[in-house]
Amino acid sequence: MSDDLPTSDVPSPGVPTPGVPTPAEGVALARAARGGDTLAMQDLLGRLTPYIARICTPIALAGGPDATQEALVVVFRSLRSLREPEALYGWVRAIAVREAVRIARRDARDRPAELAELPARGDPQLRADIHDVLTRLAPEHRAVLVLRDIEGLDEQAAAALLDIPTGTVKSRLHRARASFRRAWSS
Repeated sequence: MSDDLPTSDVPSPGVPTPGVPTPAEGVALARAARGGDTLAMQDLLGRLTPYIARICTPIALAGGPDATQEALVVVFRSLRSLREPEALYGWVRAIAVREAVRIARRDARDRPAELAELPARGDPQLRADIHDVLTRLAPEHRAVLVLRDIEGLDEQAAAALLDIPTGTVKSRLHRARASFRRAWSS
C-alpha cells in the first residue's frame, strides 16, 4: 500500500526490525536512561525515532516530521515519569498519537475539504490517492484510522489512548471509513 503507513504495532520479539530496539532492548535502554545514562537515552531516542515516525506521519501528514520531533522531546523530558519500563511502547505510542493530532490540528487552519474531489479509484498513483484522502480527513479521524486499522488497537484501547469515549471512537471510525469508501467508489 504505502511506505508511510505503519506495518506493525511493536517490534516482534523474534523478528528484529532494523534500527528499532526489540522490546527487551527498549526496556533495558529505558531503564538505563531513567537512571541517568545519557548514552542510553541517546540510543533509545535514536532507535525509537522510526517507530514514532510510523505513527505520526499518517496522522500529521506533512507535519509528520514535526510531530515526530515533538514526541521525541516529550519522551526525553518525561522518561523518568514512566513507572513501568515494560510499558515503553504503549507509552511512546500514546505520546506519538497525542503529538501527531496536536500538530495536525495546528496545521489544519481550514476545515478539511470535501471528499468528492478525490482522484478515481483506478488512478495509477495509489500512494498519492491515499495521501490525498488522508489530507482531507480531520486529524481526529486520521488518528482513529491509524490506531484501529494500522496499529490494530480495539475501540476501548483507542478510546483510552485518545482520552475520548468508546462511542466517539466508533463514530469517528465509521465516518472515516465511510469517507474512504465514498472516495474509492466515485
